[in-house]
Amino acid sequence: MLFLGVGEELRLEEAILPEPGPGEVLVALQRAALCGSDLHTLSGRREAPVPCVLGHEGVGVVAASRREEVKEGQRVTWSLAASCGECIPCRSWQLPQKCHHLLKYGHAAEDERGWLGTYASHILLRPGTAVFPVPEGVADSLAASLNCGFATVVNALAEVPAVCQRVAVQGGGFLGLCAVALLRARGVKEVYLSEPVESRLALGRSLGALPLPETGPPPLDLVVETAGVASVVREGLSWLRPGGHYVTTGLVHDHCQVEIDGQVVVKSCLHIRGVHNYAPDHLREAVAWAAREEVAKSLAPLFSPPFALADFSAALAAARGGQWPRVLLSP
Repeated sequence: MLFLGVGEELRLEEAILPEPGPGEVLVALQRAALCGSDLHTLSGRREAPVPCVLGHEGVGVVAASRREEVKEGQRVTWSLAASCGECIPCRSWQLPQKCHHLLKYGHAAEDERGWLGTYASHILLRPGTAVFPVPEGVADSLAASLNCGFATVVNALAEVPAVCQRVAVQGGGFLGLCAVALLRARGVKEVYLSEPVESRLALGRSLGALPLPETGPPPLDLVVETAGVASVVREGLSWLRPGGHYVTTGLVHDHCQVEIDGQVVVKSCLHIRGVHNYAPDHLREAVAWAAREEVAKSLAPLFSPPFALADFSAALAAARGGQWPRVLLSP
């Protein structure tokens, strides 16, 4: 399905499937999911080359492989980008998601090989893409979103000390709800959710989140921002105890200017960390968490029934309507 520009109908086209080249893997998609970044592209809030095939979240079965460790018939997930493994960000900084030669699925112009997004029957994974088998018990619905929001949340919590047992999450969209579920699965007893939409709060409560007191929470060890709203940062920092941690994941658009009191940060010895996407090990860990029955069961209500790819306009309307945090496609 080709994206031709803002305001244009996505066009469903037939194309010849390629044979994988060295290091490539051809995957027949079983489910795809509409990410918030896709909605931003479709509304013009995020630039994308045209024509391109949107979509980076997905799960599928290997149709053909030119990698020894990836076998035909395996159900797999994959990193949302391909990195070179040789540049400074890849080798020295341990930030492959900031590779100098990054190819990001669903956000790349179609090249002569094509098949670069998940709004399609197949995706052709390029060399430098991490590929992981999906355990048998993990539903396609959950597996489809492991390689974006859930793996990003795993990264957001990766450097958080175990002492952080009193936590607030700002924002009750898909990332925020995944953060609540993962924090609870990690044994954190006190997880508050800050979210103005009642339906999202209800989902958060079903995952084990506590309502935020009107007077604000008690001093917190950790605040995780997933709201994508710059104005929440100052408030979130004010909730932290001395030495507390603030992790921001949602400020990825053009209106993210933040005003904070530097004196509060310095005198309270606060730790602030920005997280964008993830490294392959975070996706590996996300797959392991998804295989845990309590995690999979808690996250199941976040996903819509699958919409047919040909009925994309209805899927898009459902995603914009907010009935489900993640809307699924069945290619």
